[in-house]
Amino acid sequence: MWRSPDFLSAFLLTFKCYDAMTLRISGGDIMATLSKRSTIYLDPALHQALRIKAFETSRSMSEIINEAVREALAEDAEDFAAFEERANEPLVSYERMVKRLKKDGRI
Repeated sequence: MWRSPDFLSAFLLTFKCYDAMTLRISGGDIMATLSKRSTIYLDPALHQALRIKAFETSRSMSEIINEAVREALAEDAEDFAAFEERANEPLVSYERMVKRLKKDGRI
């Protein structure tokens, strides 16, 4: 039964139903951590690049995407902190900035 095609098909079907779960083996027990499932649409070339990266790094596509989103959100948090630090600085108009750059010989 372990190697029968019917068992394998049933296993794969069941596995696909739970692919939003991260399975971890701890002390012989399988523990499951639920994740949120989302549908995203990628440009075909990006999808292919992601699949190749996942294969070559032995990571899942979800792991790579989660890492990229975490990094993007961390950058946003840094940007917000920088905006708060500079909130009291005087505003400089575009025209004034161009004149200043020209005066300084930068343009």
